[in-house]
Amino acid sequence: MNKNVYLVDGVRTPFCKMGSSFAKTSAHELGVSATKALFAKMDLNPDVIDESVMGCVCQPADTANITRVIALKSGVPKSVPAYTVHRNCASGFESITQAHDKINAGRGSVYLSGGTENMTQAPFLYRSSAVDKFTKLSKCRTFRDRLHTILSFRPKDFAPIVSLRLGLSDVVVGMNMGQTAELIGRESGITRYHQDNFALQSHLKAHVAHDKLAEEIAPFYFADGTFVNKDNGVRQEQSMGALEKLRPVFDKQGSVTAGNSSQITDGAVSLLIADEESVKQNGWNPLGRISAYAYAGCDPERMGLGPVYAIQKVCNETGYKLSDFDLIEINEAFAAQVLAVCKQLEKQTDLGSVETSKLNVNGGAIALGHPVGSSGSRIALTTLKELQRRGGKRALISLCIGGGQGGAIILERE
Repeated sequence: MNKNVYLVDGVRTPFCKMGSSFAKTSAHELGVSATKALFAKMDLNPDVIDESVMGCVCQPADTANITRVIALKSGVPKSVPAYTVHRNCASGFESITQAHDKINAGRGSVYLSGGTENMTQAPFLYRSSAVDKFTKLSKCRTFRDRLHTILSFRPKDFAPIVSLRLGLSDVVVGMNMGQTAELIGRESGITRYHQDNFALQSHLKAHVAHDKLAEEIAPFYFADGTFVNKDNGVRQEQSMGALEKLRPVFDKQGSVTAGNSSQITDGAVSLLIADEESVKQNGWNPLGRISAYAYAGCDPERMGLGPVYAIQKVCNETGYKLSDFDLIEINEAFAAQVLAVCKQLEKQTDLGSVETSKLNVNGGAIALGHPVGSSGSRIALTTLKELQRRGGKRALISLCIGGGQGGAIILERE
């Protein structure tokens, strides 16, 4: 089947830096806030939804299948099934393409999609030595045995393992994501100056686009009546001087810094995906159509180049060149990574070059942040809204995926 599948509308929470406004807010609360705001904006009866699918990477232990929790707490009927997807940084993409495929397979007509992430609340873990002793302690039957076990604990047993750090590392190649960015930056000849300048432009563009980005954000209200209504990672006073002072994070002799990398962030996005018949029946004016998509694998050591292969794959399938797109979005995991992708697209493919004037026109994850489970959905929403403003026809969105993959989606307006 080849149905027309549309991204009808979407809403997101503000994206807030790790440890800031959403530090005490759960991932499912973020998802519920965005979803309820979407329903209110569209005056939507949740009964029309056939299934819910959202992305989440740091899936909370106390909220198994977090999409189900978000759907139920947002008013979606109990009879409507829900599931959660995890494709690392492309989880927000995966929620969109899953809905697209299920609609094309005749498994439903209207899908709640999106993603949620609270990276601040990624847990600290006990070391195995402590776990063994806690287990032994739980089995003690006498005071003497309990005391003996308690006295066996050592300070090193309580040195925490940071799960977020583990999640941002690739066990297959023994490298973290920043190290992979250093590698492709060196191999592609991306200098520190170019990385810092790219990061500066991301902040400047996001600052200028403040009012436009506000159109996709719904305020998040806390129980005490306070609220947050804007992204808090954008630095309007960012400068090359400030960026140049930052030390490399992953390699003392390297070029990747906290300033030219994506921010660790909390936030959620809620989208409505539907087929053409449902769009017409409900009188919806969709943001755009999900025209084509592709995922591709690559060397995990060079995971940041994943978009090169996904973009080449989807363009080969559709016959498009890079010049055929009015807007191009490549998720800013690292400045080195985006710049290397642009360079390798021109060098390795016959698709042409990425025009700077079309690339990440409202800034990207370096300024806005990268809540990994929802970034893909945010990129789709932001890009379609910008395409609508410009009266454009076609956009290409892409991102790299931890573990050595890339994803790319073509979005079109009619």
